[in-house]
Amino acid sequence: MLDGIDPAGITDRDALAGVPVLRKSELLERQIARRPFGGFAAEKASGMMRIFGSPGPIYEPEAHTKDYWRMARALYAAGFRAGDLVHNTFSYHFTPAGAMLESGAFAIGCTVFPAGVGQTELQAQTIADLRPNGYVGTPSFLRIIVEKAQELGHDASSIKKALVSGEALPASLRATINGMGISVRQCYATADVGLIAYESEAQEGLIVDEGIILEIVRPGTGEPVKAGEVGEVVVTTFNEAYPLIRFGTGDLSAVMTGRSPCGRTNLRIKGWMGRADQTAKVKGMFVHPSQVNAVVKRHPEIDRARLVVQNDGRNDIMTLHCESATRGDDLAGAISKSIREVCKLRGAVEFVDSGSLPNDGKVIDDQRTYE
Repeated sequence: MLDGIDPAGITDRDALAGVPVLRKSELLERQIARRPFGGFAAEKASGMMRIFGSPGPIYEPEAHTKDYWRMARALYAAGFRAGDLVHNTFSYHFTPAGAMLESGAFAIGCTVFPAGVGQTELQAQTIADLRPNGYVGTPSFLRIIVEKAQELGHDASSIKKALVSGEALPASLRATINGMGISVRQCYATADVGLIAYESEAQEGLIVDEGIILEIVRPGTGEPVKAGEVGEVVVTTFNEAYPLIRFGTGDLSAVMTGRSPCGRTNLRIKGWMGRADQTAKVKGMFVHPSQVNAVVKRHPEIDRARLVVQNDGRNDIMTLHCESATRGDDLAGAISKSIREVCKLRGAVEFVDSGSLPNDGKVIDDQRTYE
């Protein structure tokens, strides 16, 4: 990818813009051709501390480095301090989300309870028993846990602050969480490059982490756009173990002008504004078109299919719309099981008339809107 590029000549953003963009789909292809890291890691897999796997599958290394994903800054901006007990509900299996937040919390000096995902009643019971004062996870799951605790008569009032990620934080959900007595901040991170940007007490956009160079480029190109114009987020990391250069996240955002009222001086972005490609993030997990196709291939009864992603104002909902001459509860159940196995998420199945799905090449139709 860097053939013909003179590293010594990359001294400013204009020069960096001449380096090819590595997009997530291409990273997957290169990893398939050269396992596990596609040739992008500076160390052998045997020299890494841990290896994680995200849907695709895409493999991410974790080197023997304190706060490897640089999450401590986001946690600190959200009010976390040494001695806090943090209830971490991000996944500890396959994907690195749990480890990402845990490593940042350890760097600050926090104690972490590795709760992981699911088991809502047990989560509520544990919070009542241990009295953590901080939460990390998705915002929707925080609301669910607190509401379950109230339903069961458990006291979850010890949680006073939260750092959330993995899904959008619409104003309505933020207000609900604040109404529960919890100060909530959000951050934007990926398994590939770690922390990208985070929210401060000013709550005016997200401040870009100092461990990266962030560019906003025109989708499908590597050409930077003007400040304020929506485009794809491209990140260059200073990670010596896994130095991704001009990594295209597939996420849309825009640069905000001026500085944050909180006093931090780095670049700000407006936050997550959608996807530049058809990949969708659902309940904190990426769902790729290749996974939808894998589900369809398991069931020859399906002629054509489209995964529709919606939001009921509180939770993400996936429905696979299938054109099929064969229908019935047994087939729907089998397809739902395949969705769960391939995408690691639950999804409903809806049979539609033959030829009714639009002929526009879309595999994933993200219809979510956020107020």
